[in-house]
Amino acid sequence: MITYKDSGVNIEEGYRSVKLIKEHTAKTMQPYVLNNIGSFAGMVEIPEGYKKPVLVSGTDGVGTKLDIAFRMKKYDTVGIDCVAMCVNDILCHGAKPLFFLDYISCGKLEAEVAADLVKGIADGCLEANCSLIGGETAEMPGFYSEGEYDMAGFAVGIVEKDKIIDGSSIKDGDILIGLASSGLHSNGYSLVRKIIPQLDLSFNGAAIGETLLTPTRIYVRSTLELLKHFNIKGMAHITGGGFVENIPRMFKDKFTVEINSKAYPMPEIFKYINSLGIDINHMYNTFNMGIGFVLCVSPQDSDKIIKALVSIGEHAYKIGTVSAGGEGVCIK
Repeated sequence: MITYKDSGVNIEEGYRSVKLIKEHTAKTMQPYVLNNIGSFAGMVEIPEGYKKPVLVSGTDGVGTKLDIAFRMKKYDTVGIDCVAMCVNDILCHGAKPLFFLDYISCGKLEAEVAADLVKGIADGCLEANCSLIGGETAEMPGFYSEGEYDMAGFAVGIVEKDKIIDGSSIKDGDILIGLASSGLHSNGYSLVRKIIPQLDLSFNGAAIGETLLTPTRIYVRSTLELLKHFNIKGMAHITGGGFVENIPRMFKDKFTVEINSKAYPMPEIFKYINSLGIDINHMYNTFNMGIGFVLCVSPQDSDKIIKALVSIGEHAYKIGTVSAGGEGVCIK
């Protein structure tokens, strides 16, 4: 008799992974979640206090940063990246993340590895103050090689309709404030893996692979706190495409942005990548270059907003100005 296990799918290992995963998801549950992991679908009610609630959604993955994690045999941080890539995106429109779902696929399921991946997702959800209400783990022998995993996620947030941030109030002369990144975050790793093939290379007192696995920062708590007290006109999550592609996404009209690259300290990892022969202009169109999230605010509010951000633990800098007309980002 031929069984499913003979084809490469181990149902018992799947059951074991679900059992391990439940320990992590339980920590993230908020009062508005109506059921637990294990149902056919996750159920969430709209929290009280909203008059005209709008649901805001986003989906993303971790990309080839996963290859670094598997080569380093460190699986418990890339889940944070997966959450960050989604919740930081929906945050750009003023939305508070409510819940998250994940999808993990692999060639051969190892329960402990899957549980570590989900632990990272749960850690990211706790940091973003949202609930991990479900997911899917797919074992696909012959499609993925053993030891290979892929990961993606989906976040849903909520915002009052009249509080949506869409860039429509941005004007000539407005100021851009940059919030520091933790390093590369989750973009540009195909290039990084090509130019840094040895992960055990010494860098700042540790293996460079450790630096490359530094999780993406989640800006939810600090930004939502800021929105209670200040008018933020636009926000941008600096992901793939760097400054050049992401900052203009916050605008509704045509603006030119001038960025002062000397206004903030560039993390050493970017200086090292530049030293390997990667053109600095290309880097600003690929990496976050040390700024993971950008706010557009009125000039009269900029100093107060920076002071407020610093008081809650952010490293924030006045990095640029907005000018009416044209289209593009000028790095100086």
